[in-house]
Amino acid sequence: MCVQTTAPRLSLMAVGDLRDALTALELGQGPTAITALMSIDPESWQAIEHRLAAVGGDLRQLLERAGLSTTPADPLA
Repeated sequence: MCVQTTAPRLSLMAVGDLRDALTALELGQGPTAITALMSIDPESWQAIEHRLAAVGGDLRQLLERAGLSTTPADPLA
């Protein structure tokens, strides 16, 4: 059994992918955001989750606080 003793590392590529995902969400480009998020490597995801947990939340909560919708817009609204 491997026990991780240091915080996971966030790669520069993952930072760019996360930035691209957030930009795509802001522009209402859901599929592009999903593609960018799916490009993030597992260790960087752990680092993102670790950092978000340190501030008391997760990615969905962060997006909601930032005013970015995590659900598709209702086309009938």
